[in-house]
Amino acid sequence: MFSAILWSQWKATRALVLVVTVLVFAAPLFSLQVAYTAFSPVQFVSSMQSFGALYSIMAAVAGLLVALSAWRLDHAGHHVYALALPLSRARYAAYRFTAGLVFLLPIAVGLLIGCLLVAISGLIPDGLHAYPIALTLRFTLAALVAYAVFFAISAATNKTAGMIIGVIASLFFAQYLLNVFAGNTYDILEPTVNFIFVRPGILSVFAGRWMLVDA
Repeated sequence: MFSAILWSQWKATRALVLVVTVLVFAAPLFSLQVAYTAFSPVQFVSSMQSFGALYSIMAAVAGLLVALSAWRLDHAGHHVYALALPLSRARYAAYRFTAGLVFLLPIAVGLLIGCLLVAISGLIPDGLHAYPIALTLRFTLAALVAYAVFFAISAATNKTAGMIIGVIASLFFAQYLLNVFAGNTYDILEPTVNFIFVRPGILSVFAGRWMLVDA
C-alpha cells in the first residue's frame, strides 16, 4: 500500500523536486561566484552572509511545495481514493507524510553536493572555512519543519485553512487598529514573531545566520 501511495505522490511531485534540487544545488556555486570578487576575507564573509536568507527561504519553499503536492491528488479527487482504501485516516496520513519525507532527500543531497563543490574549489580565502555539512543539516531540518507545518495545514479542509489565514490576518489588522488609535504604544506583532521565530520558537531554525563560509 505504501509503495502505491509513494508512486502516485512521486508523479505529482517529481517536477517540483527536480526544479528545487537544481536551484539549491546552484545557490552555493552562485554565492561563491559573487563572493569571489571580494577584496578581503571580511568582504568575502559579508558577501556569503548576504545569501543566508536565500537558504532559509529555499528550505521553506521546498517544504511547502512537497507538502502541497502530497495532498494535491486527494483534493482534486475529493478524497474518494483515500476513503475507498481499507486504511484508517491516521495511517493514510502517515503514509502520505512519510512519502513526502522521501522526496525531501534529493533536495538535501543537491544542496550538499553544491556546498561540497564550494568547499573543494580552492577559491575560499586563507583563514576561512566552509561548513557544507552543517549548512545542509540545518537546511534539511528547516525543510522538515516547513513540510510538517504545511502538510498539516494542507491536510485540513478549506474551512480550517481559511481559519488559520484569518487568524494571521486578524493579528495584522489588530496591530493596524492599535497604531491608528493608540499610536506606537502597543506592539502585538513583535512578541508574536519573537515567540515563533526566536529560539526556542517552533520556527527559530529559519532565523539567525546561515553561513556556508565563515572564520
